[in-house]
Amino acid sequence: MAGMDLRPLSLGEILDRTFGLYRRFFLLFLGISAIPRLLVLVLSLSQLYFGFFPAALNKIPPASGLQAAPAIPSAGSIAAGVGFGLITLVVTIIAYMLTQGATITAVSELYLGRTVTIADSFRRVLGELGSLFGVILLNGLATIAAFIVLIIPGFYVMCRLVVCIPAALIEGLGPIASLERSFALTKDFAGRAFLILLLYFALIFGASALFAWPFSIGMALAMKNHEVIRGWLAMTQIGAYLAEVLVTPVLTIASAIFYYDLRVRKEAFDLQIMMKPLGGAVPVTGTLPTALS
Repeated sequence: MAGMDLRPLSLGEILDRTFGLYRRFFLLFLGISAIPRLLVLVLSLSQLYFGFFPAALNKIPPASGLQAAPAIPSAGSIAAGVGFGLITLVVTIIAYMLTQGATITAVSELYLGRTVTIADSFRRVLGELGSLFGVILLNGLATIAAFIVLIIPGFYVMCRLVVCIPAALIEGLGPIASLERSFALTKDFAGRAFLILLLYFALIFGASALFAWPFSIGMALAMKNHEVIRGWLAMTQIGAYLAEVLVTPVLTIASAIFYYDLRVRKEAFDLQIMMKPLGGAVPVTGTLPTALS
């Protein structure tokens, strides 16, 4: 497979290349997005049907019209619910890291003209989960801290850190170095990052409205039957899963392409790739992308 044309891109070209790559390798990116999150969905549905169900629903009058006494969960059930919730949280974090890392890896391989499979993408990112967790944690803390100060600084920090995960995986950087690298690359280009993020939020909003919100309306209309509510809530979770699986690759692919565009603009990365077979230039950060070698 021939690699992508490495040259400075306009924002429209970045988005066009993003959707073109997603459309051309739809099953690859869909599989990377769907497989890790599937376990999260199963755990969430299991917790809904076999774990805690909101105690307030037990106060709903039964069909006889008599008021049911609210059920008081035992200490054991509370502990089991908390434990199950923690397991779900851990699995969710791991699924997020796998999805992000594998998508970035797949884009990098395709961008430079190499073939890649779903299994290859997951396998290559497994050894980077520790570093990736540090990057995501620091990214989240920095963004939250900025939002606590003021709303605008929060969005600004989010935009400046949009390529920290590609930097970590492609260049093999640690958490702090990845954040610093993202800040350096996105200097003077935070506006583009903001528009990419804005597109993602618009798409996830629209997908949620299509796949999840109709079931939420059904749940609101069935407030007198908690078994029906349970069914509607399950359908809402499935709809939210579909929306997330379909939309999330757009942001991850765009951030990877944006990362390469910034390197082409600021570091002549296209010339480095062209000269590599001749033993020429080496990327500014040291070696060619570790995730691609």
